[in-house]
Amino acid sequence: MIYCVEDERNIRELIVYTLESTGFQAKGLEDGAALFRELDKEKPSLILLDVMLPEEDGIQLLKKLKMSSSTNTIPVIMVTAKGAEYDKVIGLDAGADDYITKPFGMMEFVSRVKAVLRRFPGEEVKKELSIKDIRVNVEQHNVFVKDVNVMLTLKEYELLKFLMENIGIVLTRDRLLEHIWGYDFDGETRTVDVHIRTLRQKLGDAGNIIETVRGVGYRIQG
Repeated sequence: MIYCVEDERNIRELIVYTLESTGFQAKGLEDGAALFRELDKEKPSLILLDVMLPEEDGIQLLKKLKMSSSTNTIPVIMVTAKGAEYDKVIGLDAGADDYITKPFGMMEFVSRVKAVLRRFPGEEVKKELSIKDIRVNVEQHNVFVKDVNVMLTLKEYELLKFLMENIGIVLTRDRLLEHIWGYDFDGETRTVDVHIRTLRQKLGDAGNIIETVRGVGYRIQG
């Protein structure tokens, strides 16, 4: 569950819709009072916190969260129209895990959310990914196409899993290289193309869900 604390209804609903359409559970809250009422019921995996809020602002709420033993381990991303470096420093110094300035692109926003969640093991980790005829058992590293087990290499598996985790998002070849092969990998982007080609072949007709975005990279559409 991700809580989005935002007093502007249109923005709040857009963020919640974007998160839910990319596989997360999300709830929109209009102010700090609503946030703490929900925290009494359920602890979320992440809190998105606007700075400019009625009553208590986001920085005050962030400090409260980090001072409480029951909430101080919950990651927080500050989401605000304030873009000055000073405001960012205050938020980060108060314990924020990231800081996103409005306006922002939704694909970048979802990527930033996922990046923060990856730094907190066990948060929003799915045991199984499923898109159309393809099913990935994350715990056992098994891939099935129409319930038939498909044997993939480790890199092919990691490529498929990463694409499925970022459904609808175009992943550049450089980003795929960085994530799958690591920062120190001294290879060419053709490495990605070769692995995508063999991955598609092994998935058969189901491999068509991996789309090539010419000149950019690849994505999977739901």
